[in-house]
Amino acid sequence: LRASMVKGETLAEIARELKLGDYLRLGPGELKSGGFRRDSILADAVEALIGAIYLDSNLEVVRGFILGWFEERLTNLDIDEALKDSKTRLQEYLQSRRFPLPDYELIRVEGEAHAQTFYITCSIQPLDENTEGVGNSRRQAEQEAAKQALLQLEEVKK
Repeated sequence: LRASMVKGETLAEIARELKLGDYLRLGPGELKSGGFRRDSILADAVEALIGAIYLDSNLEVVRGFILGWFEERLTNLDIDEALKDSKTRLQEYLQSRRFPLPDYELIRVEGEAHAQTFYITCSIQPLDENTEGVGNSRRQAEQEAAKQALLQLEEVKK
């Protein structure tokens, strides 16, 4: 559960809520590639902010900030979702209904080796159209494509 709270994606969400990207000083290459929007950079900025607050004050003060940033997430924490990633949940959903496993296909990779963006499609039998995922790694893009498939499956059920 702790890992689901402090993963890069969650920290990047907090950074966006705090609009930290507006305050980052980045090099020309990162600026061109949109580094102030990249999850990994935003997550690092939140970690740096936590460290700076701690060094400038103490553990109790930084704890108050952290709890404030995570309070709603902790209140709304879905244990099943936190313990299983989207690809696992999609696979379990399909297997429980005797559908074939999802098929993930790499569509393209953009960017230079140190800052690549992966585009993946996920095709599953219950849906007529493929879902797409984009991420800074193939795994992250597959997770996003699976997440989109799960969202579409929920819409179909309604």
